[in-house]
Amino acid sequence: MSIAARVLAKRAKLAPAETENVTIDKDLPVPMPDGVVLLADHYAPQGLGDRPTVLIRSVYTDRTKGGMVSRLVAERGFHVVVVSGRGTCGSGGTLTPFVSERDDGLAVLEWLRKQPWFTGELGTLGQSYNGFTQWAIAAGAGPELRAMSTSLIGSNVYDLVYPGGALALELFLGWISMVANQEKPLPVYLSTVAAGGKKRARAARLLPLAEADTIAAGTVAPYWRDWLAHPDAGDPWWSPGDHSQAVPAVSAPNHLVSGWDDIALPGLVHDYQALRKAGREPYLTIGPWRHWDAELSMTALRESLVWLRAHLLKDRNGLRTAPVRIYVRGAEEWRDLPAYPPAEVRPQRFYLHPNGGLGGELPAESTPDRYRFDPADPTPAVTRMSRMIGISRRTGESVLAGRADVLTYTGEPLPADREVIGVPAAELHVTSSLAHTDFYVRVSDVAPSGAITHVSDALRRCAADRPIAGMVEIELAPVAHRFKRGHRIRVQVASAAYPRWDRNLGNGEPPATASAMRAADQQVHHDPCRPSALILPVC
Repeated sequence: MSIAARVLAKRAKLAPAETENVTIDKDLPVPMPDGVVLLADHYAPQGLGDRPTVLIRSVYTDRTKGGMVSRLVAERGFHVVVVSGRGTCGSGGTLTPFVSERDDGLAVLEWLRKQPWFTGELGTLGQSYNGFTQWAIAAGAGPELRAMSTSLIGSNVYDLVYPGGALALELFLGWISMVANQEKPLPVYLSTVAAGGKKRARAARLLPLAEADTIAAGTVAPYWRDWLAHPDAGDPWWSPGDHSQAVPAVSAPNHLVSGWDDIALPGLVHDYQALRKAGREPYLTIGPWRHWDAELSMTALRESLVWLRAHLLKDRNGLRTAPVRIYVRGAEEWRDLPAYPPAEVRPQRFYLHPNGGLGGELPAESTPDRYRFDPADPTPAVTRMSRMIGISRRTGESVLAGRADVLTYTGEPLPADREVIGVPAAELHVTSSLAHTDFYVRVSDVAPSGAITHVSDALRRCAADRPIAGMVEIELAPVAHRFKRGHRIRVQVASAAYPRWDRNLGNGEPPATASAMRAADQQVHHDPCRPSALILPVC
């Protein structure tokens, strides 16, 4: 084992290796039904007899630059097969992210079944995209799939690319740039990423967005243009990347790992809840992390290995008793639970009041609050869900200071601690001058000192055949947060959080071709007949 591998194993707090004698067969050809050949590496632990196989499928450099993780897994008692996806790291074909993963994955399984060392016992491992490749085959893998760990991802790609129906602009401009440059030598890749922030910021401002790939990534990314050409959730184009309907039927035990600021957390929690509703017993771990935080990656690797050993090798050492472990922000403590959210959670409404108030009583008769959203000067995002992208230079509260296109509602100081654990929601009674517009809701914690802590948020894209008028329901990101005594709950309403989401230009055109802009005059109602409210899952 290399020094780097030892350091990684120690940092991730992995269990001791069973063997350090691992053989590696590289660049094994794996044929696909359409004639494309993918490349795979096989890590085989020696001296341990027959052992189950762990499959990792990736469009990243896990096979060519990330072999250290595969070796660490093999040293802990598994055959490991890592396969490079189409158009990446020597595999044939053209990269079609998310779209071909089910068919290609099932073909990989057919190849596995023919290998003399395959025992018929399979586990899957991987974070982010590599978690999605697990969901892609989970329902079709059959009884051979004995365990999986889908970390940092959900089963439906549309919800990741278009959260709330609006394009995750900042995230995917960074992603296409990363994928386009990842196979370059490491110093070149790192310098490209470091210098790419200005390019991605310029790409985000481009209208229409179809050609933003050439600015952000320096090349045409056909899949970027496909995503922009299909912005509607009901478009059948997205069907190959939606495995959410099959989640309840997946019987293989699953441990889902994420962070409160992970861009993919909402989808992952939806999958967890679908498994629970179907009578499964998944494990769930959520910590105080973002998608690319090293501590999240280390935790996911450690927990996944413990999980795979428990279900494939019958070694339950290190497997905790409680199925859920979450970090409660505000309390700054880890907590073990039987389920997320816990059974004692009850929804509590906090109504938006005139003059910026927020409280538990219905508001009195009042005129609506108004603001104008101008896509030429979009309301900026306060928080970034990823350090990697680097478009938003100013990320603190100052980005919203003095802006007329943000409504703020703040409650009274709390008389006692109040814990919120679960999935918040907002019900906004709104009127817009346009038939195509967005509404964004953010919840924060205001300390007596004036310090503000982000708690949860979400954006909803609205479209109709006439100007929007009625209630808009918005599911916010999952949370576990303690509002301490003396702190105040704050709700902000706007119509953008740019460039985290693309700006709604107001004309109803798809983002691939839209360039003309229309300003929206928005009204948020808060009266007894049309009460707008934040709904918090309070313990």
